[in-house]
Amino acid sequence: MTFAKVRAMIFVAVLFVTAGVVVLMAINKDTQTLPVASGCLEGQVPANIKMPERDQVTINIFNGTPRIGLAEQIGGEFANRGFHVGKTESMPDGGQYEQIALITYGPEGIGAAWLVSAYFLVDEAERNFQIDRKGAEVDVTLGNKFQQLATSTEVNQSIAANGTPELEPGTCEAGT
Repeated sequence: MTFAKVRAMIFVAVLFVTAGVVVLMAINKDTQTLPVASGCLEGQVPANIKMPERDQVTINIFNGTPRIGLAEQIGGEFANRGFHVGKTESMPDGGQYEQIALITYGPEGIGAAWLVSAYFLVDEAERNFQIDRKGAEVDVTLGNKFQQLATSTEVNQSIAANGTPELEPGTCEAGT
């Protein structure tokens, strides 16, 4: 064998080894071959903590005060701010809520509830998380201490102060 043939065979062997290493690295780094990890422990409920855009949020407004037409008025204000408004009605059985507002939501609506709560300033609305609740809709019950929704500047300040949505007890982050 000539020296040129030996060099060519060594070169081809190095190419084969390099190609083999590249293929093995690609297989090891391929996320499609890995099992999907939900990140949830047994008994935890997957939750959506991503804060959506306003036009992706549906709010039901309930009037927990004796003020006639309050749910419709505030529903209109939320609609003008870009939210989808579902129901606007009085609390069942004519009940009343004494505080500013009660925001009720389930695991699929954590991020949406976080956004809606900013319209009542930092920690002025009580949050009512219901782990068995289905759907991403958020219910807002207006109370006797309610005066008005926050201004756009106040909403932005409230969002900054509240930070990012957090998981509720018994939940885990839903896969994306």
